[in-house]
Amino acid sequence: MKETQARQDTGRGLSQDVPRPLRSEGHGRAPRDGDRRIGRRALLIGGAVAAVATGVLARDELARLWWRVPGVAKPRKEGEIDYAGALWVAASSANWRMADRPDDYGVDRVIIHVTQGGYASAVKVFQDPAHGAAAHYIVRKDGRVTQMIRELDVAFHAGNREFNERSVGIEHEGFVEKPEDFTDAMYAASARLTARICARYGIPVDREHIIGHVEVPGTDHTDPGEGWDWKKYLRLVEEASTTTT
Repeated sequence: MKETQARQDTGRGLSQDVPRPLRSEGHGRAPRDGDRRIGRRALLIGGAVAAVATGVLARDELARLWWRVPGVAKPRKEGEIDYAGALWVAASSANWRMADRPDDYGVDRVIIHVTQGGYASAVKVFQDPAHGAAAHYIVRKDGRVTQMIRELDVAFHAGNREFNERSVGIEHEGFVEKPEDFTDAMYAASARLTARICARYGIPVDREHIIGHVEVPGTDHTDPGEGWDWKKYLRLVEEASTTTT
């Protein structure tokens, strides 16, 4: 459940190569290929390419940040939920990042997690700023759904920045090694939730787009584990999708 990567949602710094001075090889000797100075044209071309790349990156970043301009962001209300019937319990703001999805980051994945504990303990750690991780939803064994982070926002649940930004995370009460924890009520409630998320963002109902935490690149997690019945779950999501409006 807890992300193994640092919770600081920032990129690594870029190192700069410091050019070394050319050594003199003696009078009358032709310089070696490694000692050739960069020509003015190459510098100009390189500078132009760098400027274009910088402009593209800047434009991309601006496109993702435009909503921060006052009056542009979607209106928010405290306690507002994205899934009808869900109980709102706010996660610590240290465990997610404010965004404006899908306008700044497209959403094309639903990631299935298992809490490795009870419902109350999952809520407790998601409200702990030192935990460094939280999912958008928790589904209990009895089928009750709790929302802790708005779908608009990026939850730190996948252990991978790109997958955090592109997905909605759903935790399920129980233990990976105890498939009996995955009750029919839980499967049905989670399937309805996933079907609604898929309908909202146009996500295909298949195993490429509805994945387990174990399938996120770079993770060392195993949830939802071999005991999770993917065939049953996808069937329930498909059935729920036919009634989702």
